[in-house]
Amino acid sequence: MEDVDVIIIGGGAAGLLCAITAGQRGRRVVVLEGSNKIGKKILMSGGGRCNFTNLHTEPSRFISANPHFCKSALSRYTQWNFIALVEKHGIVYHEKTLGQLFCDISSKEIVAMLSDECDSAGVTIHTQCSDTTVEQSNGYVVSCSEGRFNATSLVVASGGLSIPKMGASDFGYRLASQFDLTVLDYRAGLVPFTLTGALHEVSNRLSGVSCRVAVAAGEREFTEDMLFTHRGLSGPAMLQASSYWQPGQSIVINLLPGIDIEQHLLAAKHAMPRSRLRGVLAEQLPKALVAELQDIFWTESADLALAEFGDGQLKTIAAALQGWTIKPASTEGYRTAEVTLGGVDTTELSSKTMESNKHPGLYFIGEVVDVTGHLGGFNFQWAWSSGVAAGQVV
Repeated sequence: MEDVDVIIIGGGAAGLLCAITAGQRGRRVVVLEGSNKIGKKILMSGGGRCNFTNLHTEPSRFISANPHFCKSALSRYTQWNFIALVEKHGIVYHEKTLGQLFCDISSKEIVAMLSDECDSAGVTIHTQCSDTTVEQSNGYVVSCSEGRFNATSLVVASGGLSIPKMGASDFGYRLASQFDLTVLDYRAGLVPFTLTGALHEVSNRLSGVSCRVAVAAGEREFTEDMLFTHRGLSGPAMLQASSYWQPGQSIVINLLPGIDIEQHLLAAKHAMPRSRLRGVLAEQLPKALVAELQDIFWTESADLALAEFGDGQLKTIAAALQGWTIKPASTEGYRTAEVTLGGVDTTELSSKTMESNKHPGLYFIGEVVDVTGHLGGFNFQWAWSSGVAAGQVV
């Protein structure tokens, strides 16, 4: 058995920055990663360029049963701290939209940065660790295919269930339950919606078509792009909405956000009475989408000129376009989900250190905890911040 100071289960974003932080304090740290390489989710994120943080990180961008829990860690290791680390390593980056920061070249640069920092901090990393078990005996003993390790501090950074092809598992939730910690219901988040019936046929025909929308789910509304797929609805707007959606609920889509389409149509009727409605709408929306909407919202008037519509009809069509109510059948699930909602109950943990209230020396960080960010680099920032919070004290 190898004696160390800190064992970290999981070599992803949270685990690696925790290891670096602890190693820089002189702690003997070992990271146990189940996959064949560290940072797999980092590598595939952002289309291979890693949306590593967001300039607008703040607590309101996170979902949790206790929305206050994330405040301490986020305030003590901010987006600016991580940006400074990126700049220290000479990684060139850019802001894409809405404060999202991406590597100019490749997400491999972020993994290489973390690997180099681990080396400098004296961190030992083992990959392809399987059959991992944990017992509490004179600290924590972790047994796996790579050996047996004993430490006074055990950090669980094993992630959630999203993207199983990356090696995702429920290990962290099972371990929390083993130590009698409450695990809140978890489900796929930041995930495309699936549709059935006639709506599925519409989305299938429109597969690849996108437009900017405002979508409301629950009490939240997001204005971003929506993408039709052969399964249903995707794109940033739908991914954001999915985290607030519950099965059986409807979502409301405004296809023309920021436009008073009712007044626009009435004005167009006055100025261009012989114009076709579909032609006027095609100036604002993709033509293929307008053709489908024509079949849904005004079938009997498909070929009429604007002058042939009553003002009341145009108002009804405008309302439908800005309040298209759809009930998704489901989501695509963990296979394509970017995150897992829910997880280890934050009431079980210290918001300052991420340590278990019941078991001194046991820590949970990153996605396994019931803190989930919006789309756009927020989940990486939670990983960095929670990892540092634990790394400063283990």
